[in-house]
Amino acid sequence: MKVRIRRHRVSAVMAPCPSALAIALSAAALTLGAVPAARAQRTPQEIAARQRFVDSLFSVFAAPGVPGASVVVVQDGRVVLRRAFGLARLEPRTAATPRSDYRLASLTKQFTAMAVMILAEKHRLSFDDSVSRYLPSLPACARGVTIRHLLNHTSGIWAYEDFVPDSQTYQVKDRDVLQLIGRADSLYFPPGSAYRYSNTGYALLALVVERVSGVPFALFLKRHIFIPAGMRNTVAYQEGISTVPHRAFGFTAEGAHFLPTDQSNTSAVLGDGGIYMSVDDLVRWHLALERSQFVRPATQRLAWTPATLTNGTATTYGFGWRLDRDTRGLRVWHDGETRGFTNGIVRYPDQRLMVAVLTNRTGGAPWDLAQRVADEYLK
Repeated sequence: MKVRIRRHRVSAVMAPCPSALAIALSAAALTLGAVPAARAQRTPQEIAARQRFVDSLFSVFAAPGVPGASVVVVQDGRVVLRRAFGLARLEPRTAATPRSDYRLASLTKQFTAMAVMILAEKHRLSFDDSVSRYLPSLPACARGVTIRHLLNHTSGIWAYEDFVPDSQTYQVKDRDVLQLIGRADSLYFPPGSAYRYSNTGYALLALVVERVSGVPFALFLKRHIFIPAGMRNTVAYQEGISTVPHRAFGFTAEGAHFLPTDQSNTSAVLGDGGIYMSVDDLVRWHLALERSQFVRPATQRLAWTPATLTNGTATTYGFGWRLDRDTRGLRVWHDGETRGFTNGIVRYPDQRLMVAVLTNRTGGAPWDLAQRVADEYLK
């Protein structure tokens, strides 16, 4: 996760609900199957109580004149809650909506992983191929690193951010990462022997996708994931090349005020965190995963299978997703932090539940909010 910066009378700014878009999303989702018989139907009073609970969780985002948040819940193939609070822009004052596009930060990694899985299913690459096969200028110390190691953060390759001084004003691109890590003459550990979360790995994966497919990474995502899933407002953003249709801008609290902090010197790296997306398009992504639109179920399960280290120990990461289990079964989730944006998504595939929370402010823990919402809907 990039640039980790730690940390009334309320009137929520909410998108009309149900809107035509929400109804369309729900209608499209009906093709996924009926609600399981074990799921009790909720009364209007219970539905209203849940909405009030969610509104209370997000009250800090609904205060006047502050950066906002968008939240969505999909259960059994239906959009059951769709809300937005606060502002997507402070000047000019623009309300956040479920269509607002936030920088995903590390939530991007699930899309980078999917791009690699798509190429693997087409037999254009193998997860156990050496990365240097596709990136010959990879440092000699990393010649034993495979694509699988990059996907599950077991490569041991150094963090490229360590070579980017805070004083640097120009932005790093994915192609620059190879040059930056070339300054290291060793790895943190032998490939596959330990887990260490790595933005470098996902920047390199974006370069692999480009090399194998022959098209820029942003264009590959658009052609093979975004457009097929109907995510037409989603962008792997490149300044001067692409635009973000309903762009939320990032802010950081400074005392009682919020200062614009929309970009950092690593914000232009696409593979590890460069996608802009709305919660509405996250619904479309979720539904596409449920119907195995991009890869076969067996390949998708690899993304939700923890890596095993050389000593036999299992990690808690698959391909682009964090993994664990609780009493409801498998939980796949991710957090995303970068300058001006903090996000969280949680999915329970066995329960057919997804909750996503996107915010345009530094700090906070929206992944915890997403989990609290999920807990409420799994009661």
